[in-house]
Amino acid sequence: HVQLVESGGGLVQPGGSLRLSCAASGYTYSSYCMGWFRQAPGKEREGVASIDRYGGTDYMDSVKGRFDISQDGAKNTLYLRINNLQPEDTAMYYCAAAVRTSGRMTAVQALRVGRAFYNHWGQGTQVTVS
Repeated sequence: HVQLVESGGGLVQPGGSLRLSCAASGYTYSSYCMGWFRQAPGKEREGVASIDRYGGTDYMDSVKGRFDISQDGAKNTLYLRINNLQPEDTAMYYCAAAVRTSGRMTAVQALRVGRAFYNHWGQGTQVTVS
């Protein structure tokens, strides 16, 4: 049973930084991708970054240069570093995992497909920039 638990959100002033974490457990699949999504009030959930098991990454165009996704395999933890936070970054941030028993998945595929690519989700962590 795959479990994803996010942490690290909070209230930050514009220009500040945060590092979100997602502790993953319960899977030993040979193929996976991980991603971060965000959902602001009244808006659709959007994918902001993805990473595959080979370290490939992809980002939504509007966050490139400010967001950095990484993973620590030894700790089974996914991270999202957000720099120069802006009020428009205010949202609930979700960690997601796509796991398969076989086949290769890439970060580019994951970001392009979006929500439908993933089959496991965390509960979210709130980021407020004000």
